[in-house]
Amino acid sequence: MKGDMILELQGFMGGIYRITEWIMRLVTINILWIIFSIPFFFILLITVINPNFSAELLMSSLVILGIVSPFTIFPATTAMFSVARKWIIGQEDVPLFRTFIQGFLKSLLGGIVFVLLFVIVYVNYHFYINAKGYANLLHWVFISFGIILFPTMLNFFSLTVHYHMKLRQLLKNAILITIGRPFRSLFLIFVNAGILYLSARFTFLIPFFMGTLMAIVSFWSFYRIFLKVQDLREEEEKKALEQAELQNSVEADHSDK
Repeated sequence: MKGDMILELQGFMGGIYRITEWIMRLVTINILWIIFSIPFFFILLITVINPNFSAELLMSSLVILGIVSPFTIFPATTAMFSVARKWIIGQEDVPLFRTFIQGFLKSLLGGIVFVLLFVIVYVNYHFYINAKGYANLLHWVFISFGIILFPTMLNFFSLTVHYHMKLRQLLKNAILITIGRPFRSLFLIFVNAGILYLSARFTFLIPFFMGTLMAIVSFWSFYRIFLKVQDLREEEEKKALEQAELQNSVEADHSDK
């Protein structure tokens, strides 16, 4: 009886240790993400808390954020996704800082492209929302484009850390995954929007968990797609091999006759 209690305590303490270990991992990567994105978050913070907040101030801040984000938050987010990828595929014991830095250097150009796309969407939305007549309805088109861009960007981060592709291939595949898997895209939108909402309500989540939770959920969703595609490809290759073997067998029978 006493020995069973000791084993049960060890199991309980082992579970507590695993939980605290994962909390530390999530916190470490989230803090690194914020540190490497300090210019972005600093500008965002002083804009939000400014007592003289206005539409003009918001526009000026958005312009500055658009300039600094390809050099700060985009590389930092790619780095965070590279760590999340390691965790999802089962490589839990990875050097967090080194893996983060290696991922940091990958997505500068991708960040510039997405910033330009968001700028195009915003400018057109702003133009058509103030238009008269039926042209005003076109602002809904650009709202839709903006919504689609969000999961596309998340899939881009996942593709960047999982494949060695050129930028054009990464962008094309990110769009294809987003459009071709609409339910997965909706899942990404709602879950990540939920994380952002909870982080806005409980602001202590922002410096400790917000980014890493979004990265883990996003890469997990992408990796499910990857595994399904891989299984389908293996089945197709197996069927093609069986068909080839059957054809060779038939040809061998004919040659014997």
